[in-house]
Amino acid sequence: MRIIQGAAVGLVMFAAVAALAEHEATEAGAQAAVAGGGTAVDSEGRLHVPDDYRRTYQLLGSWAIAADDGRGSKEIHVVYASPGTIDAFQKDQRFPDGAVLVKEVFKTATGELTTGTVSHADALKGWFVMVKDATNRYPGNALWGDGWGWSWLNAADPSKTTTINYKAECRTCHVPARASDWVYLDGYPSLKR
Repeated sequence: MRIIQGAAVGLVMFAAVAALAEHEATEAGAQAAVAGGGTAVDSEGRLHVPDDYRRTYQLLGSWAIAADDGRGSKEIHVVYASPGTIDAFQKDQRFPDGAVLVKEVFKTATGELTTGTVSHADALKGWFVMVKDATNRYPGNALWGDGWGWSWLNAADPSKTTTINYKAECRTCHVPARASDWVYLDGYPSLKR
């Protein structure tokens, strides 16, 4: 009986250590997006599109923005999250400090196929990049606030933000999502438990 109890205690201890290691690795991966090389932020707090994000980040989901007139969509948004962000969100229902969200914004082409009217991604317009900031890393920087770094980058230059002040240029579109940490969660099934 003592052998079985000892084995059970050992298994519980092993599971606890493994769970703690997994949690720390997830948090470290998300925070490395801000702190290390190949990140979305430079030392001055300027945001840019992370290198190779399509290969290294996780797909969060996509949005089709309806055409103002006619059929189809006028834009398609495809959103990626830095490694570890989805797992951390599923556990805590919050974005971990350092999490990076990259939204590609495409113009569309719409046409008739055998399945009906279809819009697909065409020319890339640019990227919207957000970096979770739970520690107020860049006080006084007009790209940072409300727990995030915010930036739009045109397709012609993924390293240079065109955003001057997030409050005037970014936050206004996100006001309806304020209660969910300024992020529209409905389009991201991977965040659901």
